[in-house]
Amino acid sequence: MTAPAETPTNPTTNDLGRKLGLAAAVAIAVGTTVGSGIFSSLNAVAAAGGTALMLILGFAIGGLMQIPANLVYAELSTAYPENGGNYVYLREAGSRPLAFLAGWISFWATDPPSISIMALAAVNYLGYLTGITGIWSKFVAVGLVLIFMAVHLRSVTGGGRLQTIITAVKIIPFVILIGVGLFYVTPDYYSQPAVAGAPLGLAALLAAVSATTWSYDGMGAVTYMAGEIKRPEKTMPRALIISVIVVMSLYVLLSTVAAGLLPIGKLADSDAPIADAVAAIPGIGSAAGVIVAIMAIVVVVGSLSSCIMYQPRMEYAMAKDQLFFRAFAKVHPKWETPYVSIIFQCALAIVLIFATDLVSLLGYFTLVQLLKNFITFATIFVLRRKPGYDPKWKMPMGYAMAGVAMFMTGTLIVSTFLWAPMAGLIAALVAIGTGLPAYYFWESRRRRERPAR
Repeated sequence: MTAPAETPTNPTTNDLGRKLGLAAAVAIAVGTTVGSGIFSSLNAVAAAGGTALMLILGFAIGGLMQIPANLVYAELSTAYPENGGNYVYLREAGSRPLAFLAGWISFWATDPPSISIMALAAVNYLGYLTGITGIWSKFVAVGLVLIFMAVHLRSVTGGGRLQTIITAVKIIPFVILIGVGLFYVTPDYYSQPAVAGAPLGLAALLAAVSATTWSYDGMGAVTYMAGEIKRPEKTMPRALIISVIVVMSLYVLLSTVAAGLLPIGKLADSDAPIADAVAAIPGIGSAAGVIVAIMAIVVVVGSLSSCIMYQPRMEYAMAKDQLFFRAFAKVHPKWETPYVSIIFQCALAIVLIFATDLVSLLGYFTLVQLLKNFITFATIFVLRRKPGYDPKWKMPMGYAMAGVAMFMTGTLIVSTFLWAPMAGLIAALVAIGTGLPAYYFWESRRRRERPAR
């Protein structure tokens, strides 16, 4: 068992208050998950499954298999209702170095780049409508980052309200598309033969389910802010369960409508499956591109806001444990937000907006991120045997649920490694090669400064 982490003695640091309710918690989880990926994942799932039935079942079963992961996060967040997410759970399981590496990788390799990529994605869709390109598009992307940084700096309550509104607004267009599209589906499309070359039977179903996994990734984001959620013992399980139901329902209904508006072959071959499905609705036609571009802007902006809100909480938690730059633990005396952590993460994201090939950079660390999630789910097997482990909510069939969550993540790890083995290995070596020396530097300094007892 590891000794409890000491709180820094810096007088400018303090804890964040619990100001977010159930609506904000659901908005963070749903808002992070439903992002730009859904605009391209439909064709991947259609191609993997090969038939309309497998497409729909893929999203349905993929959503059901996400439930164990959410239940793991629900239990862990009620056992340790504090900010930091994966970092906290790995720390409490007894591995401070591994916990540090999780946060180190997040700060330098995935979180700021994800902000940059989403800001640029939103501007790309905006460029479709306005024609803005080049350096001006980058300045607009910077403007988006600064706007949401300012909102989430000034008030976690105001930021929570904004996130709730944006998440509601981003779901409404999908609901309208589903409601209208149901009136124009062609029943014969649901019984068309499989796409040429697609697997059949159980193999097709497994392929379709696997292809949906990335679409469901992100609901654990709310655990980063568990320390700011009111009544976390009740709110966190409810938020995580509601979130997976909302996202799964949205994806299943959307795939059902899309498969009824387009033949499965066209859906699988489409580079813009939602736009092509919208274009198949009578009376819309050429306006489909504009409609989908507007939908995409709202969806991506919602995810951008969510990431700027929750991601800096991990570095804040690390700094409180004296395992990161001390300034990141500072809380603004008036706004009561981790302002230094938010500002630095957004500043790094802005620098990366002007960099090149960000998608490739992010891809290098995909395997490492998946490994982090896999190990986090495995902490259940350690923590449930640890004296003093007292979650206020326990998931049913805990070990089995954790095993399913690990299996789902494990399939992604294998597929990612097969897709880009060298990239994953390079990322792992870079993460360990830079992270471990940084960890031992901060850990040794923390021990030197530990007050005598």
